[in-house]
Order: sequence, then C-alpha cells, then structure tokens
Amino acid sequence: MIAYVRGEVAAVTLSSAVLDVGGVGLELMCTPGTLATLRTGQQATLPTSMVVREDSMTLFGFLDEDEKATFELVQTASGVGPKLAQAIVAVLAPDDLRRAVASDDVKTLTRVPGVGQKGAQRIILELKDRLGAPAGVRHAVSGGGPAPWRDQVHQGLVGLGWSTRDAEKAVEAVAPEAGDLPDVAALLRAALRTLSRG
Repeated sequence: MIAYVRGEVAAVTLSSAVLDVGGVGLELMCTPGTLATLRTGQQATLPTSMVVREDSMTLFGFLDEDEKATFELVQTASGVGPKLAQAIVAVLAPDDLRRAVASDDVKTLTRVPGVGQKGAQRIILELKDRLGAPAGVRHAVSGGGPAPWRDQVHQGLVGLGWSTRDAEKAVEAVAPEAGDLPDVAALLRAALRTLSRG
C-alpha cells in the first residue's frame, strides 16, 4: 500500500517518528535502532509496511528494505503479529535472525520479549526455508555522543516492556561496549541479552 515515506522529521518519540509529507504528519512506528538515525528537522526516507486492522491502520517504518522484508516475513509465522514482529526486528538484526533460524538457535530467539521456547521453535520451523542466508551486512548507527545512545537504549528497553530500573542497570552493563561511535542497535541488543540472562 505505502511502500516508503519521504519527508522532514517533525518529531521523534519513544516508539515512533512523525514525518511531514506534503503538509501531512504521518506517524511511523519504529524500532529504537531506526529512531536513533532520525533527527528532527532533517529529511528522511523510510521503507514502510502498513498493517490494517478492523479498528486501526498502523504504519511501521524501517531502517532499510531488508528490515522491512524481515518484519513482513516473520508475521507469516503463526502467533506472530506486528508488535511481536517489531520486537524481533528491534532485538535481532535481519542477519542475526537468519543465523538463529538456520542454526536452530532457540536461545537467541527467546531473547526477544514475548518469544518463549515453543514460540521460538515454531518460528524456526515455519521460517527455516524462507528467510534465506545471512547477507553479512552490519548497520552501524551512530548515536552522536555518549549521552544520546544511553537515552535511546533506555527508551528502547522501556518501550519493549522492561522496567525503568532494569533498563538503567542494562544500560550501565553495556556502557563499556559503547566506544567512540556507539552503535545504538548493537548496544540495545547487548542490553537485551544482559536482561534475558538476569
């Protein structure tokens, strides 16, 4: 329906971005990794997927076409709706998901909030021959300094259902990995790993 949206970023919230497209503000639900790349007042082009329900129409925005395709494909697995699909894409980069499914790695999939042992096994079984092989491409998302990445990772964790206190602990735990150019998406995944271990 709507393949992509291009416009000026009017606002960025914890879970969505508003893009001004010809004077109309379109709200796109996005992962923390995607939101981290957006700056208010700058132009952005995001591939999108529209989910139409009886009582709502929701537009999801993505970092790239690969993320969008992965989001749409995981929804074909039974029991996976758009919210869970977005959580999967937020925690696992498309290649990480492909590797987990290809190697029957249930443990990696259960790091996603809302995916239990049986759900992970079902996803692996139903998507094994459809996800394809890992492309080997990594997306570096620069957070623009030490403070912004902390906020973005913290907000992402809270948005995925973790408590503020748990989110703060996880941010502290991954802080040594941040380095000079923090990769917000990678740090978010690392924070989720520490929470799932705890």
